[in-house]
Amino acid sequence: MESWLRPFLAQTLNWVSTQNLHKYGAVLNRFLQGILANEEATKRALQDDKSQNVEEVQKIIGYDFNDRNLLRQAFTHTSYHKDCISYERLEYVGDSVLNFMITKEHFFKYPNLPPGLLSPLRAANVDTEKLARAAVKHSFHKYLQHGKPILTRRIQSFINVLPEYPLHSHGLIDAPKVLADVVESTIGAVFIDSNSSIETTWEVAKILLEPIITPEILETNPVKKLYETCQKHKLKVRVVDMWSHDGSFEVFVDNQMRGKGMCHVKKEIALNRAANKAYTEVIGMLSVGNMNI
Repeated sequence: MESWLRPFLAQTLNWVSTQNLHKYGAVLNRFLQGILANEEATKRALQDDKSQNVEEVQKIIGYDFNDRNLLRQAFTHTSYHKDCISYERLEYVGDSVLNFMITKEHFFKYPNLPPGLLSPLRAANVDTEKLARAAVKHSFHKYLQHGKPILTRRIQSFINVLPEYPLHSHGLIDAPKVLADVVESTIGAVFIDSNSSIETTWEVAKILLEPIITPEILETNPVKKLYETCQKHKLKVRVVDMWSHDGSFEVFVDNQMRGKGMCHVKKEIALNRAANKAYTEVIGMLSVGNMNI
């Protein structure tokens, strides 16, 4: 031990006598009581915030919960904390109920539509992007409880590109699944809370899903559009998969590259982007040639 430190420690040990410990222990005790009081106040404030969030979400969806814990659970991601009850079970219920309700709605609303058209119509109204858009439209992301900063960044990136595709991108943008999950879990929570009432749950779902995609505005997937158009005009399509190398696809039409798409997150999106660019090129080429598209 350094020589200059010995006398300092000796004086300190002499000063910290039993009486001083008792005296300053009382001060410390009052200080700790203040900390605990502040902690309780903080807990009350957090509870008040959560209650306010519940009220706000109830106004958004037009439904008052009998068991508000269901709604809190519907907005709790597994990353919130290790002992939390997440929305996973409610999401499971909501996914099944939503598919049933959309199927029922389309079956009676479009009696002459064959299954081959009903299936893509249902898919367009319940896919990840459609539900994620619904979450953003109704500000669900502001109430989501999670512990992953990356989710916040992904959600913001998604919000930033939405103006480019007002209704649906049809597979061109990466929609965060967590946003779709929270819509499904909310629908599941309403279904459970309303004693499994399909009518009540559908009223909430209709609010969330507006505008609902109809047969008139339903678009075809970019890959399908490209192949159908090229087949009609006897054009040969070749797709080069380089996704594992650099996250991209290249599309050649009659041995000329007409589109390249990239997305390091999802392979399907990279393919859709390449096909969409190639489709646009082909349509332009056919228009110049005055061919019947």
